[in-house]
Amino acid sequence: MGDSRAPAAPETPGPPTALQVLRALDSGPRGLTDTEAERRLARHGENLLPARRPVTWSRRFLRSLRDPFTAVLLCLGLVSVVVAAWGTGGVILFLVVVSCLLRSSGEHRADRSMAALRESVASTATVLRRPAPGAPAARPREIPATDLVPGDVVRLGPGDLVPADVRLLRATGLRVHEAALTGESAPVEKHPPDGPDGPDGPDGPAAPAGPDPAAEPHLCFLGSSVAYGSATAVVVATGARTRFASAHRPAGPRGESAFDQAVHGISWTLIRFMLLTPPLVLMAGAALHGRGLETLPFAVAVAVGLTPEMLPVVVTTVLARGAARLARAHKVIVTRLPALHDLGAVDVLCLDKTGTLTQDRPVVARSVDAHGRDDPEVLRWAAANAWWTLQLAELPTPDALDEALLDRTGEDELPDGDGVTALPFDPVRRLSTAVVRRPGRLGTHTLVVKGAVENVLERSALDDAERRRLLALAAREADTGARLLAVAVAERPARTRAYTPADERGLDFLGFVVLHDALTPTAAGALDSLADRGVSVRILTGDHPGTAVHTCRELGLAPGRVLTAEDVDRLDDTALAEAARDTVVFARCAPEHKARIVTALRAEGHVTGFLGDGVNDVPALRAADVGLCPKGAVAVVRDTADVVLAEKDLTAVNHAIAVGRHSGGNIATYLHITLSSNLGNVIAMLAAALLLPFLPMLPAQVLAQNLCFDAAQLAFAHDRPAPAALKAPTRLRPRGFLRFISGFGLLNAVADLATFGVLLATTRASADVEGSFHAGWFTENLLTQALVMVLLRSTRGGGTPGPIRYAAGSLAAIGVLLPLSPLGPTLDMAPLPPLYYGLLAAVLALYAVALRVARARYDRLLDPPGDPRTP
Repeated sequence: MGDSRAPAAPETPGPPTALQVLRALDSGPRGLTDTEAERRLARHGENLLPARRPVTWSRRFLRSLRDPFTAVLLCLGLVSVVVAAWGTGGVILFLVVVSCLLRSSGEHRADRSMAALRESVASTATVLRRPAPGAPAARPREIPATDLVPGDVVRLGPGDLVPADVRLLRATGLRVHEAALTGESAPVEKHPPDGPDGPDGPDGPAAPAGPDPAAEPHLCFLGSSVAYGSATAVVVATGARTRFASAHRPAGPRGESAFDQAVHGISWTLIRFMLLTPPLVLMAGAALHGRGLETLPFAVAVAVGLTPEMLPVVVTTVLARGAARLARAHKVIVTRLPALHDLGAVDVLCLDKTGTLTQDRPVVARSVDAHGRDDPEVLRWAAANAWWTLQLAELPTPDALDEALLDRTGEDELPDGDGVTALPFDPVRRLSTAVVRRPGRLGTHTLVVKGAVENVLERSALDDAERRRLLALAAREADTGARLLAVAVAERPARTRAYTPADERGLDFLGFVVLHDALTPTAAGALDSLADRGVSVRILTGDHPGTAVHTCRELGLAPGRVLTAEDVDRLDDTALAEAARDTVVFARCAPEHKARIVTALRAEGHVTGFLGDGVNDVPALRAADVGLCPKGAVAVVRDTADVVLAEKDLTAVNHAIAVGRHSGGNIATYLHITLSSNLGNVIAMLAAALLLPFLPMLPAQVLAQNLCFDAAQLAFAHDRPAPAALKAPTRLRPRGFLRFISGFGLLNAVADLATFGVLLATTRASADVEGSFHAGWFTENLLTQALVMVLLRSTRGGGTPGPIRYAAGSLAAIGVLLPLSPLGPTLDMAPLPPLYYGLLAAVLALYAVALRVARARYDRLLDPPGDPRTP
């Protein structure tokens, strides 16, 4: 054998012949020898798509440090170490390490699940190979598809995945599903070239910017599958040289998701507060009390007190628990943990029609005669054609249309008769014929013909006016999204010689069989559930507009105005964003249209999810806030998607959104409560530092208070939000957070300052005024934080769950008992007079009432219930 590289095709006026292609590939009809195949495999490499490099543990850990919250904590920890606040710095750095380990382990588990998924969908191919050049005949054998090389001759049958880019040598009734490449749900006819007009030679498939696959009927591509028929083909490109790989490589880094944007917004808000706090404390201490740098540890401790130290740990724990729950209960893999929050924030879900709303399996709606009236006889003859063609042509399985006809018609409903012969469907004639001998009709045979409307009408005994009328009738049906089969019969004298396509003339036209795609049984219920959750659906399909509209109406989804790809091309980005606000169906969409529509929806402020499974969906998956795909999707789609579903089923998406809202709700609740409480404490501490001749709390006391509150906050990772909180998208909004924490933080500061007055009044006679003040404020801070955990958590129905109650109770007990325990003097705390506890109880009661009133007013301002801004 010569060089295995495929040279340019010889210059011919049309597509090269099969022999020319085989010569260009240095192969032959009997395929390659085993030795030559091994040599080419070593030269070209395995037939694998480029995969993502495995991420090492160290790289994954360092990547976790780029999280804004984690980075803020890391900086604070290092600053605490620099100012010799060893306890504060050690605790913060420990929390940073724990957060990174949790996040890294969660992503590692997702990567292992994806690796197992890749192995579970590995495929094989039937190839012709000879043991040696002198072997008389090639033997078909099953080999892993990864071992295919250019020049291999392969055989394809119904249900086979096309294992590489191939050029057809022979084909019988071949139809191929190319939805993974083009988005079209209907199978495409494929056949070797039979005329001078055609595409370029064998190097064509490897070109990244090649024409539409449907325009190259002699080529089949990796990523497609055989729907019907059989073929023998030669491999022209494998692995990274296939059109599948070269045309859809991701371009550039992925944009920020809703979670990323929210985290950055909240992080910068905290950073501004923290950068402002230490200078204020230092300047106030120097101006009012003549203090110098000795207040720097206290200033850093105040800045740390504003920071939710447990945030990375709580967020990662919440997301990891949600991802584990989805994997365990629903077989859903979350490959990027923050995508779980984005799922909970999704308010627009974009999806294709095929395989999600419909099963990509046609069902018979009705049959009509030539005047559009219902006529079951037309269906009976169409089913007879399907039955006898299947039997007499020895086809392995019926195609989808024939299967729909036979499912609708029982054997006892078929016209009586015996099959004589059959002419199966082929892509040139676009029809099939069964020849039947009917009882009582000696000397005649009945030809039963069905196929494409234009082809059957062309062969029927009709005048031009009648043919135009029937074409118009068929067009009206097609506009409703239906597929039509035309049916005709003819009586011929019985004979023994073979029937040929030339006999398919002068037919008596009977009528049409009208078919629609079968609906997915769970689609209607899932759409209703999504609507109840505040998620609107957009249909982005490559199908005919009428098909999509009909499907929507059958599912109870109002299609409204329909935009086609041509309409999208005429709109600029601003106009498209406005149109996408109210448009449900986008038809005839190419990959770039889907990505533009998703981007436009995001520009309108929507958090957008996209569900897809084909290579044509990759740009839209990358453009969406969260990309979803089924586990049966092609490898490049699974590597791009954030969430991998067990099946392409909206019910699974609904479950995933519910878990995402659960996780997002817990994160939002934690942030609202923690930040408002921390802000109130910081404001009160700054005010006390200005008014008191001593520090209101020592750095060690601030650290102990923070540790107690941090430990209690872990309960939010196990929170169970009230059902009403799951009824609407849960999105982190920096402005909403700032408004919430400012209002409730000021209320908390008022309670702290009221306690400040109580402490001044009750500790004047104490032997250790500073120690008593520190103990009183420590107790009040933990008690108010316990109240906040309970009263600000509950919203719009639903009681406080066990973990929150237990954590708040423990926090309150520590606040009361620790100053009285032997640890109190160690932390420079002195006993408090009994009067203080009575007055503190009154302050806390008033604070609890104020919290209830303020929270009720806040909820009313955010009607309707379940607004995404509520925690």
